[in-house]
Amino acid sequence: MFGFFKRHSAALSIETEEFEVTSPVAGTLINLERVNDPVFAQKMMGDGFAVIPDAGADTITAPVSGSIKMLPSSKHAVGLVTPNGIEVLVHVGLNTVELNGNGFKAYVKEGDQVSRGDRLIKFDPEIMQEKGLDMTTMVIFTASYDKPVVPLLDFDSKVDQESVLLK
Repeated sequence: MFGFFKRHSAALSIETEEFEVTSPVAGTLINLERVNDPVFAQKMMGDGFAVIPDAGADTITAPVSGSIKMLPSSKHAVGLVTPNGIEVLVHVGLNTVELNGNGFKAYVKEGDQVSRGDRLIKFDPEIMQEKGLDMTTMVIFTASYDKPVVPLLDFDSKVDQESVLLK
């Protein structure tokens, strides 16, 4: 079973392979521990980083190249696997699963191949604001990433969808 909801101890060394991770949305980079949800803040699903989207930002792009392995019907998250086996979860907002897909549009489906920067999901900021939802977007390495998650940019830096955050 694809392990997006539990941490794995198995790790794949990626030292010799080119690997870059970009921000999935324009906004402000924050430490995962600052996310207002204990599952993410305590890294129960894995380590990673988060981005608070800028006002007007509404599109989530692939932070890595790979294949789409998970896209729930609620369209609030997407799971990817890189060619070298690293599993990455992009989770859009907090408690957004409760919308059952309302306000979300997926540009991909399970099995699709994507390149870093490709559109994955669009969300409606007005609906999210009406519902009072925190749209902080998390990028979590759920399996096979064996390096410390230390972004190239300082936390609280402004980022866009081309900002390389990890190599």
